[in-house]
Amino acid sequence: MAQIHIQRPHQLGLAGARKVAWQWAEQVETDFDMACTYEEGDDCDEVQFTRSGVSGTLKVSGDHFELDAQLGFLLGAFKDRIEGEIVKNLDELLASKKPAAKKKKA
Repeated sequence: MAQIHIQRPHQLGLAGARKVAWQWAEQVETDFDMACTYEEGDDCDEVQFTRSGVSGTLKVSGDHFELDAQLGFLLGAFKDRIEGEIVKNLDELLASKKPAAKKKKA
C-alpha cells in the first residue's frame, strides 16, 4: 500500500483553515468522487475521505494542514501523480486565502 504524507503551514488561524478545508473537501468530493466527513474540534478538525482504493485524513489546525492517505494496490502505481494533484489543489486554495500585500507609499 502506497502512503502519501503532506504538511502545509499557514497563517489563517483555525476559522480560516476551516474554510479552506471545507472547500478542499467539496472539491475532492466533486472532482474525485470521494466521500468526506468533517469533524470539528476545539483546536483541531479532521476531514476523513474515502473512495475505492483510497482512504485518509486531513488534519486542520490553526497553523498547519496535515494530510495522510493510503492508496490501494492499483492506485499505488499513480502515487506521484495523485500526490501532485493533492499538493496543487491544496496550495491553490491556500494561495487564494493569503492576505493581499500592502502597497508601499512612494
